[in-house]
Amino acid sequence: MRLTDLLLWAFTVAFFTFMILPIVVVVVISFTEAGYAAFPIPGWSLKWFARIFEYEPFMDSLQVSLLLAVTATVASCLLGIPAALYLSRARSGWATAITTFLLSPLSMPMIVIGFASLFFLSWLGFGLSFTALCIVHTVICLPYVIRTVTAVYRSVPPAYEEAALILGASRITTFREVTLPLIRPGIAAGCLFSFLTSFDNLPVSYFFGSAQTNTLPVVMLAYMEHQFDPSIAALSTLQLGMAVIALLVADRLYGIEKMTVAT
Repeated sequence: MRLTDLLLWAFTVAFFTFMILPIVVVVVISFTEAGYAAFPIPGWSLKWFARIFEYEPFMDSLQVSLLLAVTATVASCLLGIPAALYLSRARSGWATAITTFLLSPLSMPMIVIGFASLFFLSWLGFGLSFTALCIVHTVICLPYVIRTVTAVYRSVPPAYEEAALILGASRITTFREVTLPLIRPGIAAGCLFSFLTSFDNLPVSYFFGSAQTNTLPVVMLAYMEHQFDPSIAALSTLQLGMAVIALLVADRLYGIEKMTVAT
């Protein structure tokens, strides 16, 4: 084995170890019976998972986060899919500029988006409300839908839609029977990324936190400021499990390879 191959292999192993090992430690600590974070753990227990359901702020914020993630994902699809379909076929320079503008939240720091949105939405009269949270989360989720749907739709030959229109199908029928089935993997990938981005977001949600709009990451941060027990690890393990289940469902329905090509 050449030295370059050996170095590349060592770097790859070190990189994945650095990425995966902290997650493994958190998952293991969530099953400890001790009242503190320690590794190796002194014993096994599920009491910290029960603590999640006993602590009312966790459950209230979980409901807010789930509702917010679903709302932001649906709004992103309603806005992003038509925009992606139109901009994908446009050839003018302004279409490229608009696409870049719609994708700009991907390159901006979340804390800047949250800070600016707080001032702007407060000026509009929304304040610290669930509506304001939905608007901001839609802004940060929208690029994922546009990016994935655009990538898939550009690979679809226009002749398919043209043939349907020539044969007498209306534009709505063409979209429902031809376009939608072809771009469905891109929509699924965009929805998955949008949901997880909204559900796990902290920097933006932190600016709009109140007694009625605190999301789960905000409550977790506040909890850790006052006490640090393995219930946070248990909650993180549940979040990880939700993400894994979502990926498995998406793979079952559409296939990870198709979604990877779409992104």
